[in-house]
Amino acid sequence: MGPERWSSRLGFLLATVGAAVGLGNVWRFSAVVGQNGGGAYLVPYLIAALVCAVPMLVLELSVGRTLRTDVVSAFRSVRPAYAAAGWLVVGGVLLILSYYLVLTGWVFGFFLSWLAGTELTFAGFVDGWLPVGYFVVVTVLTGGVVSMGVRGGIERMARVVMPTVFVVLVGLALYAVTLSGWRAAATFLFTPEFSVLGDLGIWSAAFGQVFFSLSVGQGIMLTYGSYVEDDADLLRSSLAITVLDVGAALVAGLVIFPIVFSFGLQPTLGTELAFTTLPTAFATMPFGRVVATAFFGLLFFAALSSSVALLEVGVAAAATTTRLERRPATVGITAGVFLLGIPSALSYSPADISLLGRPVLDIIDESVGTFALPVSALLIVTVFVWVVDLEAVREDLGGLYPLVRYLIPVVLVGVTGAKVAGVARPAWRLLVGTARVDSVAVGVAAALLSLSVVVGWLLRNRGWSPPRIGRNRR
Repeated sequence: MGPERWSSRLGFLLATVGAAVGLGNVWRFSAVVGQNGGGAYLVPYLIAALVCAVPMLVLELSVGRTLRTDVVSAFRSVRPAYAAAGWLVVGGVLLILSYYLVLTGWVFGFFLSWLAGTELTFAGFVDGWLPVGYFVVVTVLTGGVVSMGVRGGIERMARVVMPTVFVVLVGLALYAVTLSGWRAAATFLFTPEFSVLGDLGIWSAAFGQVFFSLSVGQGIMLTYGSYVEDDADLLRSSLAITVLDVGAALVAGLVIFPIVFSFGLQPTLGTELAFTTLPTAFATMPFGRVVATAFFGLLFFAALSSSVALLEVGVAAAATTTRLERRPATVGITAGVFLLGIPSALSYSPADISLLGRPVLDIIDESVGTFALPVSALLIVTVFVWVVDLEAVREDLGGLYPLVRYLIPVVLVGVTGAKVAGVARPAWRLLVGTARVDSVAVGVAAALLSLSVVVGWLLRNRGWSPPRIGRNRR
């Protein structure tokens, strides 16, 4: 029996958009924009989306479609020893998922709280054990969707969730137009200050956010690409995914910033807006309960679709490697992710688990969550562009091939170096005052970067000619 496939191009598009549109669009994008000067940030962000995100999307989707397999097996097909690099990519994805599910559980908890008419504070929320319970619930839910397969689970969920996300997002944006701060918010978001474009921190933040937001470089699109029909136009699909992803982020900004300016909040606060400051505004604004319920519902559905995509990367690799059926493979990988996530879940609970005075979740986020993506992206580019000559991938990339081969590796190394050096401004932070560079996080990040350089050198310098691989049409 051959690999599963999407039932239609619409199903494929909704699933990939669901993988891309997550907390990074609604939550992290607004935080990064707020901390990087509003409209000044959009210029490098849009440039990054065009010259980096689109080519990487085409590359991953094409590799997946060409080889018709999971991330680990794709690396192994080039050379058996490269399976280790594939597992490195999968391991990073599952580590990210382990604490991403904790955040998803928080969002789910706030959604249920506002739905029930209960005003919840973040401090009160993490003082109890409910966050851990919600982590369990969303982990089981994510595993349940993936266990039902590509069409019956992932695609079926995407067909319901993604239209809902965009309808709610547009509805909230229309409501935001009625607020007094809408004009100031639009000015802040869309008026660029070209004088600050010489700031390397803004460029680093923009390119880093694009890779994070579009879920490229993590093997998600490679995995999803293995379910695509041979006649699908990958460039057109990648452009559509990018436009919808960027559009969702911009509309989210037109939801959050009008609230910020209408109620005298600070746009530079960062991600604590979602759980501390915005709920206070919701409690005092007209139709606040409805708006809050819609907002946290939107966040939850977006986070769930991304969680499913992250889990599918691990499940696909495990199922192929162990030859297990999908359901037992899903149970095994979900259980492993759950165990990995327990320290992060307990770090914001009465257990207050920390390492060197920092919550475990923050340390994992600031190290693996920040640096695993560029490391895995570098491995994907090194193997599937520099080491092996995939004829079908060259054809799919067309004129984008030089960008993937030369520009994107330089950008990835530059963004990673800027983060290690502290040039990039942190934005994915959970608490006020945690914007400093943590020595533990930097140590882990340096180790990841060094490992990627060593692995990349080994992959490139084995003394053999790059194999040419055509499209696998099994």
